[in-house]
Amino acid sequence: MTGIDDVTLNFSPASLTLLNAILAVVMFSIAIDLHPRDFDRLRRAPKPLIVGLCSQFVVLPVMTFALVWLTQPRPSIALGLILVAACPGGNISNFITHRAGGNAALSVSMTAFATISAIVMTPINIALWGGLYPPTREILQKTAIDPVQIAITVGLMLILPLILGVQLHMRKPELTRRLRQPLQYLSMGIFVAFIVLALAANWGFFLNFAGAVAGLVILHNALALGGGWVVATLTRLSPFNRRAVTIETGIQNSGLGLVLIFAFFGGLGGMAVVAAFWGIWHAISGIGLAMLMSRTEAAHDAPKGAMT
Repeated sequence: MTGIDDVTLNFSPASLTLLNAILAVVMFSIAIDLHPRDFDRLRRAPKPLIVGLCSQFVVLPVMTFALVWLTQPRPSIALGLILVAACPGGNISNFITHRAGGNAALSVSMTAFATISAIVMTPINIALWGGLYPPTREILQKTAIDPVQIAITVGLMLILPLILGVQLHMRKPELTRRLRQPLQYLSMGIFVAFIVLALAANWGFFLNFAGAVAGLVILHNALALGGGWVVATLTRLSPFNRRAVTIETGIQNSGLGLVLIFAFFGGLGGMAVVAAFWGIWHAISGIGLAMLMSRTEAAHDAPKGAMT
């Protein structure tokens, strides 16, 4: 049977363009929830945001590198795990945090700030941790990945819609109030439909190789959720904020990961299957965790009008 590192998924340039557009719409639907005063509030009380970003861009990549080093999976699988960990938080984290009874405002702001930070942090983490592990370093050297191009891709896909969404909220608050919920459900529905169709086009390949990554992805996701919870607990965040940080760390933007994999790594099989399986599993684990968390009240732990 063909090895996972020797296979590329069926994914046309038109599909990549469509995925870029879908992710931009998803980001825009989140951005219209934001107002500059939200960022000002975080400037006055930045601790939860700083803790969340450290958990996202420092703790998770370190844990991922340790996981790769200990398990030593095939090179493309290892780089797929590293790349997913280098991405910012996934957009469904805001919905899941709300369902979990956590600080949804903090979750949205973390997604926004992590998205902005991803222009610099995503290419740095891919190059750093991928370069430290010899098998993945060979892939990076062969692909000659350009951090500047990654930054441009992230900027066009995520930062531009973020800016446009905030601007629309400022100028047309009544319009954004009416658009918010329908647009969020519509954008997520289109995104899920796209992933389902992409999986259907590669179903035989996915069935053959999903087993090779399933255990690692489930363990990786558990480490991400657990790491976020530990960091938030050690830094003495309230349960209200701890739920947001935990979920934000464990819900990754695997859609962005797929875009980077097909744009810069030619759809390398192991990487693509890792990102695709992440996209399915983190939604399942996140919603399951939200159901458990929602059984106990956390909102009362947050001071009114504050995020600390």
